[in-house]
Amino acid sequence: MADHSILEKYEAIQHRLDEVGQQITDPSVMSDMKRYVKLSQEYKRLESLVKAFKEYRNLVDNIQSGREMLAQESDEDIREMAKEEIEASEEQLPAKEKEIKLLLVPADPEDSKNAILEIRAGTGGDEASIFAGDLFRMYTKYCEKKGWRMEVTNLSEGTSGGYKEIVANVSGEGVYGVLKYESGVHRVQRVPQTETQGRVHTSAASVAVLPEAEEFDIDLRNEDIRRDEFCSSGPGGQSVNTTYSAIRLTHIPTGIVVQCQDQKSKLKNLDKAMTELRSRIYNMEHQKYLDEIASKRKTMVSTGDRSAKIRTYNWPQGRVTDHRINLTLYNLQAIIGGEIDEIIEKLMVEENAEKLKEAEI
Repeated sequence: MADHSILEKYEAIQHRLDEVGQQITDPSVMSDMKRYVKLSQEYKRLESLVKAFKEYRNLVDNIQSGREMLAQESDEDIREMAKEEIEASEEQLPAKEKEIKLLLVPADPEDSKNAILEIRAGTGGDEASIFAGDLFRMYTKYCEKKGWRMEVTNLSEGTSGGYKEIVANVSGEGVYGVLKYESGVHRVQRVPQTETQGRVHTSAASVAVLPEAEEFDIDLRNEDIRRDEFCSSGPGGQSVNTTYSAIRLTHIPTGIVVQCQDQKSKLKNLDKAMTELRSRIYNMEHQKYLDEIASKRKTMVSTGDRSAKIRTYNWPQGRVTDHRINLTLYNLQAIIGGEIDEIIEKLMVEENAEKLKEAEI
């Protein structure tokens, strides 16, 4: 059965698409980068909506014409063709309705952004650092599979391997909209390399995914930033670069500190550090948005609580459990090897269902 309320929205959506299309060709809009990008993103979403509306209307028309044919035709072959057309169209209708309803829910404007990925060792000493290294390799392999680019900007290695902390920029199409589900505390249960008794220990590492801010998102004033230059350092604190190419930036109004030392070029380190600083300041405002919807959705991205335990990796049982949606999978080695699509897809389905419930479309 066709949902006529969906068809009623089509004309207004088409009108808005035409309106936005005209605006983005206006020279005054094109000179305002922030407004231009926002309108371009809206145009892309409306274009997808109009396409889905047209496909939906075609299905409704096919059903209507098929029924008319059944009422008028006596030829059994033609009647059979009409029945098949009606059946095929009615079968596709619910999925197309759901697609349109999801497209009608306003998208998170941050989803299309690149992301800053932070992984920090938590409780568990050396084993937590080793686990942080495992998580970083998992995301590295996942990003490679997605065709995304990952660049490490800062790291502190653990004494027995892995990382006490590692920060990377991830760029590609829709990066933040996917990786945002990984924010939270990841827990590991296994026998540590340092354990001589064979006992299973529990350790943890925290993951934070921030939307990368564009230059026009945040207006940074030079007088608000203190810049320090120093030699890059490696494990144990030894200098690995004799030139003062590493950069540390302090945003005086907020107290936010970032540093970048992965490049030999001072300018490249400064550029990456500025990108991270903008994103951290931008994220302070974005966090307010996450907190506002914290009580409405259970998917980690929406709660904004990065101290919450979201996932457990149990080595003895070969099990991975995502606690937000009570999902348990017994393919730990594949998941830690970067095969996290199934988990993220199920989290997306859950969040979409929650969005539809909120919007009551």
